[in-house]
Amino acid sequence: MKKHIPNMITCCNLISGCIAISFALYGEAKWALCWIIIGAVFDFFDGMTARLLGVSSPIGKELDSLADDVTFGVAPASMVFYELTIIDYSDALLPVSDYIPYVAFLIAAFSALRLAKFNLDERQSTSFIGLPTPANALFWGSLLAGMPKIIENTGTWALLILLLLIALSCFLLVCELPMFALKFKQWGMKGNEVKYGFVILSAALLLASGIIEGFWMVIVLYVVLSLIMFLSNKSKAE
Repeated sequence: MKKHIPNMITCCNLISGCIAISFALYGEAKWALCWIIIGAVFDFFDGMTARLLGVSSPIGKELDSLADDVTFGVAPASMVFYELTIIDYSDALLPVSDYIPYVAFLIAAFSALRLAKFNLDERQSTSFIGLPTPANALFWGSLLAGMPKIIENTGTWALLILLLLIALSCFLLVCELPMFALKFKQWGMKGNEVKYGFVILSAALLLASGIIEGFWMVIVLYVVLSLIMFLSNKSKAE
């Protein structure tokens, strides 16, 4: 029985993702985000449980990737899909307005590719290469749940912004940009300046904007800080 516990937790992640998708397709963005966060909690504990019980397995690894793509790939893609179906299209775009929303599912495809690369990439034991799928899902969930009226009432501009964000999101998922992980080898300030700075600034953003509305800004901050670190390290190496 012990060996099945981590997989049961992983399945709870997958089910959470399915529930998030159902809410997303009905336009309930806040509930969809809620279930994405619940799925992220299960995702955090399944690997930890497997290590504590000493029952890690290849099946568990494959199941985890499948669950993650549902919760952090298909669910946010479904949220974007719904938003693209209710935006006011200009007359010029009306002939293709029924097809444009399906562009959203590129997020699910690139999330799957990101997860497959992560499973094979031995460089990502203490940090990440490319944007982690949970971070990408939280970005989309927070953005769409926190600012629905702004997006829906901006018309063509909102469409262009969403399409550009989809392209950027897909790129960040599979790019070679190193991104730091909140894993501390020691708790001192030296060597952890960026991590502590990120935690403090994130807390300030969430307090100022609200948890739902502020999560997308936290993810933007995470990407910007990772990019600054990468450019700084590259400059030092040269």
